[in-house]
Amino acid sequence: MSIGSLILRLRQTYAHGLRVAYFRDVVRPRILKTAPIRTTDDSQCELHVMTSSDDWLNLIWTLKSFYVASKRRYRLCIHEDGSVPPDGIEQLQRHFPAARLVRRANADARVLAELSAYPRCQHFRKTNLLSPKVFDFTSYLEADRMLCLDSDLLFFKEPLDLLQRIEDPNFKKNVFNADFGSAYTVTAETAMKYLGLTLRERINSGLGLVHRGSMRWDWIEEFLGIPGILQGHFWRVEQTLIALSSCRFGVELLPEPYALFFKGAVGDRPFRHYVGRIRHLMYREGMPKLLRLQMIK
Repeated sequence: MSIGSLILRLRQTYAHGLRVAYFRDVVRPRILKTAPIRTTDDSQCELHVMTSSDDWLNLIWTLKSFYVASKRRYRLCIHEDGSVPPDGIEQLQRHFPAARLVRRANADARVLAELSAYPRCQHFRKTNLLSPKVFDFTSYLEADRMLCLDSDLLFFKEPLDLLQRIEDPNFKKNVFNADFGSAYTVTAETAMKYLGLTLRERINSGLGLVHRGSMRWDWIEEFLGIPGILQGHFWRVEQTLIALSSCRFGVELLPEPYALFFKGAVGDRPFRHYVGRIRHLMYREGMPKLLRLQMIK
């Protein structure tokens, strides 16, 4: 661990207390002693995730809680951003032996070549940390439907509203969990002015069903030409491009129990998205709840 990471860890411990530190530093690694998810062969949907040196351990919690809660075995593709250490790669492969694991160096060569006809896309892929969610997920997708998960989600029971949409052959829209508010780098007025497109509020790209045909690179090349779209936090740009693509294709939000929220306990909701501002609750609330439910053992 670097000095900077250690200082950050100590600050977080001071801010959120010893219970958070205990579950984060002592309980969280115990998931590496749990049994692997050996079968991920359901091709009606393919699950794609992206991970890094900071969150690969949380990702194992995310994926195992999803597979246990959903009782599904969708195919799995893990994209690593080039920073995951060798022991992290080894653990991901051990716990999800049937998954495809895409290494960043291989993805760079493949996807940048595929984007040669789209200069804005190619530049964005080279310069934005989360751009693989926009391009690589689609490039490596081997199903018509893709379930995208961030590594800060935990599932506590079967997410029926999501699964019903994934498995309904007549459902032809993308669907996402609702954000706290609209976190885009363009306004609804700008989207209408330059694209003639109604931008749906509160799309969050951390949990979503995405149809293959919705992530068209010619569309994204067009979107990247909107003035100011790259001005903002790097994750907002990625989310904006996914939102614009989904709005042009067709999109809806999952019901309110799937929405992001800051205050209060998870209660009877099927899952919770523990974004940065409430990441400490992933350790204080989420992991203890999974252990109480005996979903992770």
